[in-house]
Amino acid sequence: MKFEKVALIGCGLMGGSFALAARAAGWAPHIVGYSASLSSRQKALSMGVIDSAVDSIAQAVTGADLVLLAVPVKATTTCFEAIAPALKLDALLMDVGSTKSDIVLAAHQTLGNKLHCFVPVHPIAGKEVAGVEHSDADLYKDRALIVTPMASSGKAQVQLAKQIWKSLGSYITELTPTEHDAAFAAVSHLPHVLAYAIIRGIFQQNNGPELLALGGPGFRDFSRIAASDPVVWRDILSTNREQVLLQIGHFKNALNEFENAIQRNDPQALEDMIRQASDLRYNWRMGANQNTEE
Repeated sequence: MKFEKVALIGCGLMGGSFALAARAAGWAPHIVGYSASLSSRQKALSMGVIDSAVDSIAQAVTGADLVLLAVPVKATTTCFEAIAPALKLDALLMDVGSTKSDIVLAAHQTLGNKLHCFVPVHPIAGKEVAGVEHSDADLYKDRALIVTPMASSGKAQVQLAKQIWKSLGSYITELTPTEHDAAFAAVSHLPHVLAYAIIRGIFQQNNGPELLALGGPGFRDFSRIAASDPVVWRDILSTNREQVLLQIGHFKNALNEFENAIQRNDPQALEDMIRQASDLRYNWRMGANQNTEE
């Protein structure tokens, strides 16, 4: 497996990490990068993340065997519109967006006779900081990669996408776009909402900064994701709106159960709910190292 030209659309953390990992794996001898931000693509070039920087998506995609789209999800449609005319008929196009149903819809609306080239994926990796300067060649190693092929995705493209991510150290799980969005609303999107809300709730108190100064390691671990990129997460929560609202409802019900037990001063109910959650968390941790792989 080797690609003569790899096009990176979006020179940020996710795209930059992919480029570094691809270079380390030895199958990407020339990586061309485009980012809407001139400073981002210049920084990627100066860091050696990409081999050349171009001024348009079409320039990056022309002649590329592999195109990775790593932009905020609401920018996907515009990018697809620019990619489609320049994309080779036998190329592989992937995105790394954290929602999938909206991206699949955008692909059907824009890619035309290049639709078979597109394989949507979602690497379950990242950091709470953004920017190409935080790129890490090991970001995707030992992490799940969710592939959500469309019925229109070419069989060769799907198999190649899996091969690429396995070469970067990821393990593969296949879901439909709908299954993906429902699952990650629960285990990713809702936790981000909670982290943002808790930080806001503390800061809305008169002594909020003093309270935060007292936070220990547990609070720092829990609230870490509240420092995540605002634009990225604005788009994720907006595009997966229905599933996120459903998970917020489930959380409100569980929170109300705790609130009611505290209000009626029922320590046994509190202990039972805490024990149940503790056991579930422990069992999940013990099984977390069992990778699902195609």
